[in-house]
Amino acid sequence: MIALRVFVPFALGYFLSYLYRVVNAVIAPDLVRDAGLDANDLGLLTSAYFLTFAAFQLPLGVLLDRFGPRRTEAVLLLFAAAGAVVFATADSATGLVVGRALIGFGVSACLMAAFKAFVTWFPSRRLPLVNGLQMASGGLGALAATAPVEALMHVTDWRGLFMSLGVLTLAVAAILFVVVPEKRAESSDAGPGTGLRDQVAGIVTVFTSPLFWRIAPLTVASQASFLSIQGLWSGPWLRDVAGLDRGGVADTLLLVAAAMVAGFILLGALAERVGRWGLSPLAVGVGGMTAFMVVQVLTTLQWTGAVVPLWLLFGFFGTTGIIPYAGLSQRFPPQLAGRVNTGLNLLVFVAAFAGQWGIGAIIDLWPETTAGGYAPPAYQAAFGTMLGIQVLGLAWYGLFRRGREATA
Repeated sequence: MIALRVFVPFALGYFLSYLYRVVNAVIAPDLVRDAGLDANDLGLLTSAYFLTFAAFQLPLGVLLDRFGPRRTEAVLLLFAAAGAVVFATADSATGLVVGRALIGFGVSACLMAAFKAFVTWFPSRRLPLVNGLQMASGGLGALAATAPVEALMHVTDWRGLFMSLGVLTLAVAAILFVVVPEKRAESSDAGPGTGLRDQVAGIVTVFTSPLFWRIAPLTVASQASFLSIQGLWSGPWLRDVAGLDRGGVADTLLLVAAAMVAGFILLGALAERVGRWGLSPLAVGVGGMTAFMVVQVLTTLQWTGAVVPLWLLFGFFGTTGIIPYAGLSQRFPPQLAGRVNTGLNLLVFVAAFAGQWGIGAIIDLWPETTAGGYAPPAYQAAFGTMLGIQVLGLAWYGLFRRGREATA
């Protein structure tokens, strides 16, 4: 019963977080039409979520270790609700960016707070599986943001959608605050030293760890590519390269989200099982991220012989970048768990912001097609750039001297 009181509220928060993150992939045509956006504007607008999300990660790590995940996430979700209202009522691109930025700030704790709570309440051997189930709840949010949202567009518009999301966000904040239990020591979870200097020292410990910097470049590059493409540019690609209509795009994205859910659950369970055989979660994550790169070769080459299976693989293997979070948190002292995860998340979401906006900037270098879409060669250049960065991250991981992996 305690496990459910911990898991379910945080899962609801991450469901909303992911729904907010990817919904623009479906409503992008409406935003472009109503606000007069080009590809660069659309990329900036959508990626504003990632920028504020990333900017708060280091302070978030301190707050999680100092005040606990329950209170931290519940308060931040109030800002997300406010952002949804601002987005719904905005009458300019600037207002949309502000609303989107507030949403990103407000949901910035939804994953990291859950990871912190799970470290507190679950045994370490269960963390890869529990973290995978948490990620699966995000996948359900991504699923809800596809065909269900497209169906809602026949009942309301994107403004009504975001007003409803604001109300739901307030409800989840209340559930978190009331339902989640709190261990007596949770509010002072930062360890023996709880002053600001000690908190900053913990951040320094994380960011000067050779182990952290061995895995960070590859994880960051992989997650940035997955988040930036799946959260926005997958929809336009399916329209402009694969030639799907709006309903077909939404249906395909729904299947991609379902593949995400399967990936989070199955790969999390796999990481837990092989851990019993002595294979670390980091090794599983690297193998999965390599497979993800292979899939991206096909999307970059614009292979349309089997569009749906290709994007199912994209959704499934794109989830593997989350596995190193559990592996890293287990290699550091428990009191640093919040700062380890948020430190990695900071880099991931800064890169996702740059990637999502950068893809739009690259696409804008080509003129629009006669049908009003974006040029297929533009996607090839943009996706190829993201893939190249991941290859460099894999090379760094392989070349980094293993003897330097020991943490401080």
